[in-house]
Formats: sequence, structure tokens, C-alpha cells
Amino acid sequence: METQEIIKKVRKIEIKARGLSSNIFAGQYHSAFKGRGMAFSEVREYQFGDDVRDIDWNVTARFHRPYVKVFEEERELTVMLLIDVSGSLDFGTVRQMKRDLVTEIAATLAFSAIQNNDKIGVIFFSDKIEKYIPAKKGRKHILYIIRELLDFKAESRRTDVGCAIDFLSGVMKRRCTAFLMSDFYDRTDFSHKLTVCNRKHDLVAIQVYDRRAKELPDVGLMKVVDAETGYEQYVDTSSRKLREAYRQYWLHRQATLQQTFSKSNVDNVTVATDEDFVSALMKLFRRRS
Repeated sequence: METQEIIKKVRKIEIKARGLSSNIFAGQYHSAFKGRGMAFSEVREYQFGDDVRDIDWNVTARFHRPYVKVFEEERELTVMLLIDVSGSLDFGTVRQMKRDLVTEIAATLAFSAIQNNDKIGVIFFSDKIEKYIPAKKGRKHILYIIRELLDFKAESRRTDVGCAIDFLSGVMKRRCTAFLMSDFYDRTDFSHKLTVCNRKHDLVAIQVYDRRAKELPDVGLMKVVDAETGYEQYVDTSSRKLREAYRQYWLHRQATLQQTFSKSNVDNVTVATDEDFVSALMKLFRRRS
């Protein structure tokens, strides 16, 4: 992408994202994530109503009864964006590609964070860590992040959500709020890593998808390509049986993913490429407030 084109796109996204974060998200973001930036202070015995995510498992095992960590609120929050840059994000059949949707959501969250005086950082991942941008404050830092979102080229096209989660746990020693943005086309099981990470950090999952992932159109013989492996095959979409099998696969995959998030106690939201992401995020924020 040419430099001038990038500058134009950065400016366009900045205007939209700043407007959304100022006029819509400011209050909702603050109430949804206030008090989440905590510094460890001490442990005490578990009391009814305590958040199970705060249980200190080492102390609990030692004394054979549950203990929870007590935190003191920090003045500022650190927000990390874990962004999937694998090949499957380069897909979109309606209004935009999944990658474009992720960019808009990430930019809006970034501007919301700095309006709340929070630091923001990014982890780009495929099946490895592609790039790490440490958390900082300021408009210049946000514009650098948006520029990277627009023009970043991953080395790998495959997905490993678990490697991003491991990296976050390793690089962030203090509790942070992390937004994990992906279509979650991952052939590995990352459920355990998700659970462990969410005990230490406040993890939120944002799934992006395209309508064609749910339903095949009836257009006869069609070539389909796996964006991550490059595998190609022809399918006969005029077959009602095939279209129904495709739909059932999507439903099963979604049910499994939701079960993973539920077991890990991870707040999540699903957004389509032709959907208004603002209303989807607002629902998520309201659930957390």
C-alpha cells in the first residue's frame, strides 16, 4: 500500500474511531472496565460473592481451603489488543473484509482507552507472534498502531490463539485488560490457556465472521480455497444436503467456541462484517457494567 494511501486511510479511521469513542463509548467503556487495573496487595480467605477468578490457587492448595487475592486499584489501566493477522482474515463477501472490521474495532477501542487515560499495546499473531507493540499513551502512539493495522503483512497464514495467550501472560506481569480479536479458525485447543490467562488478566474475546461462513449460496459448482493452508477444492453448492451440512458445521463450531468461552469465564461478542459493531460492543459493555 502506498504511503499517501495509508495516510488517507489512517485519517479516515481516526475521524470515525475518535467520533465513536468520544460520543458513544466514553462512558460505557469507563464503566465496563473501571477498577480492572489492579495491583496485588494481599490474600485472605474466600468469602461468598468473591470473584472465583481472584482465587490464589497456590495458597489454596497449601492451606486446603480457598483464598483470594486482594487488589488495590491502580490509577490507570493497561489495555492490550491481541490481533489475529492470519490468512483467514483476508475474507469478506458483503461490506468489508474481516481484517477491515478488526481494524475499525481496534482503533475505536484504542481511542476509548486513551480518552480514559489508559495505556494501549498490541500483539499481532498468526501461528506465532508476528509483532509486539508495548503499551503506551498518546495520539501519536495510536496512529502508529492504526498504521500497522492497515499495512501489516504477516509472515505466516495459519492461526494459533494459544501462542498469543502465552505471550500475553509472559510479557504482562501485572493485571491488564486484553481484547482478543480473531475469527477463531484455529485447529488447536486453546481452552486451558484461555482459562489460566483469564485468572491473571481481564480477557475479552471479539469474534469476527462473514455471513458466508454460516451459509453457502446456491450458485452451482464453486471453487473454495482454505486461506491458511492454500488447499483448493470444488463443491457443488446446488446440493441442498451439502449446504445443510455446511450450516450444521458452522452451528457446531460456534457452540463449541461459546462453550470454551463460558468455561473459561471469558466475556465475548460476535460481530459480522456487514453488522454494526457499535451496537455489538455496547451490548458487551452493558453486560459488564
